[in-house]
Amino acid sequence: MDDQFNSETIPVAEGVAIAGFPLLILGVALLLQMMIALSGMRAVKILTWSSSPFDLTVALLHHTQLTPTTFRCMRRVSDLDTYGGPAKPPETQPSAWHAHPSIRKVVIFLWVTVVACAVWAALVMYISKLYGRPLTLGTWSFLQTEQSNAYFSYYMTNVNLKAWTLFFVNIAVIQAPLTLGLHCSELIVNVIRDERQWRCATGRKGLRVATNPLKSIFIHPICLVLFIAKPFLHWMFALSFSISFIAFDEIVSVFFVSMYTAQVRTYCPYLELMHLRSLYLPVSSLSSHCADRTVPSQLAYGHVQTLANLVDEWSPVMWWGHKEDGIPYCHAGTSDHPLPDVKMDCVYAGSGAGSPVSLS
Repeated sequence: MDDQFNSETIPVAEGVAIAGFPLLILGVALLLQMMIALSGMRAVKILTWSSSPFDLTVALLHHTQLTPTTFRCMRRVSDLDTYGGPAKPPETQPSAWHAHPSIRKVVIFLWVTVVACAVWAALVMYISKLYGRPLTLGTWSFLQTEQSNAYFSYYMTNVNLKAWTLFFVNIAVIQAPLTLGLHCSELIVNVIRDERQWRCATGRKGLRVATNPLKSIFIHPICLVLFIAKPFLHWMFALSFSISFIAFDEIVSVFFVSMYTAQVRTYCPYLELMHLRSLYLPVSSLSSHCADRTVPSQLAYGHVQTLANLVDEWSPVMWWGHKEDGIPYCHAGTSDHPLPDVKMDCVYAGSGAGSPVSLS
């Protein structure tokens, strides 16, 4: 513990020091990211820079890398593994959890990160109490203060490449649940956002395919919450740590890593609430919404093959609904003008897929 290093045994003078090795690691990491990005750009032809599943679907169709499947104009993403024949419009739609196995995997991993954060907070509180620095009301603080004496530290001497490597690995392991958890939350938020955008095709104003990616962050509340939560949670994570160095003759010889119990205990519930909110979205957000709809639009959740099957006529503004009566099957699809609602007692099979047009 850090009790072995105090002012009675080692004279200490406070000051500012810049360690060169972390800056070197930062530069190498940025260089590797740039090399990976450039190599990927050279190896693969970029069909579109847009993150919208609609733009991506159009690009794949235009370059013949995606082919619409016939007779699936009334088949949703959850029907990928079933026989894709004619079907009646379903009265209710499943939630994202039941719609696609990939979403379930992401949600399960989020639960793992929630448990990992709870274990970390309990471990920090236990070690702090074990060494006589329990968390009390007087030490509870959102920010680090002079009264924040509930913490524990570990130090490394003989600072060399091995010590720096161990230091970075320790920090990376502790920060991994935050980074991966936020990434999984973003995946879920993007899926929900794409589905809500697709549902505009059955609305009065229709679906506008070409959208500003920055505008989508601010018009969707869940995207705005995630946009604010990312820097906030990383900032709270930084408050949970304090890194101190001891340098002799401008050479770092010892560094301490301190974990503040109060800040860790405050940070973990915020992270868990953020993850739990992301877990709640795919299970119930659209589930209750879909159950109340009398005019179901087939779920896509940004799945490009499903969108290619549902959209037979591409235009800058699209409406989805009933297009043609037929015997024995009707046809549902998209148009550049409002369409009537699909008929719940009809069987839909489609009449082929149209060619995509330019959306610019």
